Order: sequence, then structure tokens, then C-alpha cells
Amino acid sequence: MSIRMRRYIFWLIAFAILIAGLYYSFREQAYLIDAAYVEVGSLQVSITEEGETRVRDIYELSSPLMGRVLRLDVEVGDDVKAGETVIAEIEPSDPTFLDIRTEEEAKAAVEAAKAQLSLAEALLREAESELEFALSELERTKRLVDRKLVAQREYDQARKDYKIKYASVETAIATINARKSELVQAEARLVTPINIADSEEQCDCLPIYSPSTGKILRILHESEGIIQPGDVLVEIGDTNDLEIVVDFISIDAVQIRPGQQVVIQEWGGETNLQGIVKKVEPFGYTKVSSLGIEEQRVDVIIDFTDAKEKLQSLGHGYQVEAKVILWQDENILKVPVTSLFRVDGEWSLFVIENERAVTKKIQVGKMNAFEAQVIAGIGEGEKVILHPNNQINEGSLVAERNALY
Repeated sequence: MSIRMRRYIFWLIAFAILIAGLYYSFREQAYLIDAAYVEVGSLQVSITEEGETRVRDIYELSSPLMGRVLRLDVEVGDDVKAGETVIAEIEPSDPTFLDIRTEEEAKAAVEAAKAQLSLAEALLREAESELEFALSELERTKRLVDRKLVAQREYDQARKDYKIKYASVETAIATINARKSELVQAEARLVTPINIADSEEQCDCLPIYSPSTGKILRILHESEGIIQPGDVLVEIGDTNDLEIVVDFISIDAVQIRPGQQVVIQEWGGETNLQGIVKKVEPFGYTKVSSLGIEEQRVDVIIDFTDAKEKLQSLGHGYQVEAKVILWQDENILKVPVTSLFRVDGEWSLFVIENERAVTKKIQVGKMNAFEAQVIAGIGEGEKVILHPNNQINEGSLVAERNALY
């Protein structure tokens, strides 16, 4: 082959490469996308939040009076019966220590009480002597009257004197008893905790019985010590009668109604439990979230609908996750939420027709975090673009990244 021919072939190949490069450089490129089909299936709209179980009725057993409660023999989890199980025993509290001045005053009061008692005993002896003399005068006068040596009036006077002297003796005896009580009272003011500790006499204790049948949930005052009236000793409840309390954000709580179904999950068991909304409390309160944001929360009370045998491993204050089902249907035309975007305030999506993106406006109904109900604007079996971006426009050439959809 001649040199001229070789040059011709070289330039021909170079020109062909140049033309091919220009073609590939300026031709329309297809955007790689993920796609999914519009299909008919089930759709569920729900709200999920963490909550905790609690005993429906908790009884707080408190002290009815001030005193010293002995150490409790019950433990958390023990079974108790109403009116039979003794929860605690209360004995009178010890007296306080006396300061020097109070102690001296108490000692002086004891001495004064002893002196008054001695005086009363002396008065009794005097009254007994007077009574003895009056009795002898009465007997002597009686003999003289029988012999008609004195008038009846003198006998009556002697009998009157006897009765007066007898009453004086009774008065003296009563005075002695009163002075003895005063002495005991004065001596009681000198009693200190040391005297109580040294005393072998055991006082009677007041037993406190369980007000309800159930289990001990919590012990708030286990050790021996002084308590005041109203101090809570233990909490008692029936762990077979549980409910769930969940605090929802108020904007979610307004969508919840009594009677809605609830799925209890993430509670530690192998299968989910079932429940039903019992009550949405009308009072909201402020709660600071883990991110430090103040939120208005509303408590929602949920009852279990499963048999109690399935709840044996649950107790008071256990963490659960409650999913309240707001709406669900089994025959719904739906699309993935990731395919939707807004155009002029209306929901839209891209449909793939002849490998090109075509914009369609649709009417959306119920929606959850993953899927949305399609009311109008698109049919079953059409293929839509997932995760559309700003590079895809009306009529853009597209190609699926894979065949997963």
C-alpha cells in the first residue's frame, strides 16, 4: 500500500473518531432513577409513641398517727390480702431528752407531789381518828337513849356527826388517790429515752393491715423510724389489672379517639400485644424532650385486650411502644411517599412513559410515613419515579438504576 493511501486511511479513521466523540458528547443523556409501580394493597395510618404500663388502681398505705414504725417484714413483690396481711406495726414514739432547767423543774414537781401526798395521808389519819371518836359517841348516845337518860335529839346529832366524819374519811382517801396520780404524772415528766431503753416492759403496737389484695409494688419506709400521720409506707396494687399510659404530643393526641385499636410492640415479648384506647385525658402539660425542647403532651390511657395469661411477664412501670391505628383499609390504590412533590400547592409525581418523565397531578387521601392513598389522577400499574430531584423535568429521558421495582 502506498504512502498516500495510508495517509488517507489514517485521516479517515481520525475523522470518524472525532464525529463519534461529538455525537456522544452532545446527545441527550438519560438520568438514572429508581422507580416503583402504582399498586393496590393495604394502607395503615398510625401514631407510635413510647409509654409505660401501670397498675390501674394503686393503694398508698399511710400511717394513721404519729409514732415509731417497726421495720417492715414485707418485701416488694409479696402477695398481700385485704384486711389479713399485717404490713406494719406502730408503737408510741420515745420521749425527748430534758434540758437541765426542765429536768430540775420536773424534779421539783415530783418533790411537791410527794409532799402533797404526805399531807393527804396525814389528813386521812386525822379523819379516821375523828371517825373513830364519832362512832364511839354514837354508840354511847344510843345506850343512853335506850335507857332514856338523854333525849332523842342528842342521838340524832351524834349520828349526824358520825356521817360527817365518815364523809371526811372518804374525802381524804380520794385526796390521797389524786395526790398519787399527780406524783405519777410528775415522775412521768422525768422519763427519758434511756429509761425506755432500760425498761423490760413491752408496749402494745398498733398493727396496720393491707387495704387491698394484690402485691407490694414499692416500699417507701422500710426501716424503723419515727413517722408522721399521712406518711406513705408502701404502695399496693394488683399486677393482673394493668393499663398503659402514653404521653402523645398534643397535635397527635387530637387525632386519637376512644375505641381505636392499638398494637403494643417493643415490650420484650416475641409477639405484639393488642389493646384499645380507653381515654384521652383533657388536660395537657409541658414536658421537656430529650433534645431540650418544650412540648405540650397529653396522656392517653390504653387497655389491654389480650388474655391476662399473656401479660404475666409485665409489671408496673414497664416500658412499651404503643402504635395507635388511626385508619386502615385493605383495598387502597397507593404510591410511595418518596415519589410525591408539590407543584403550585398540589401533589404531583413523575410517571415514566416511553422512557421519559411525565408530570401528573394527583389527589392524595390518607398518608403514612411510607405510602400515600391515591384518590384520582393515576391508575394501577403505572410506573413512577422515586426520589425525583431538580435535574428531572417534564420530558426528561430516564433509565432505571436497577430492576428491583
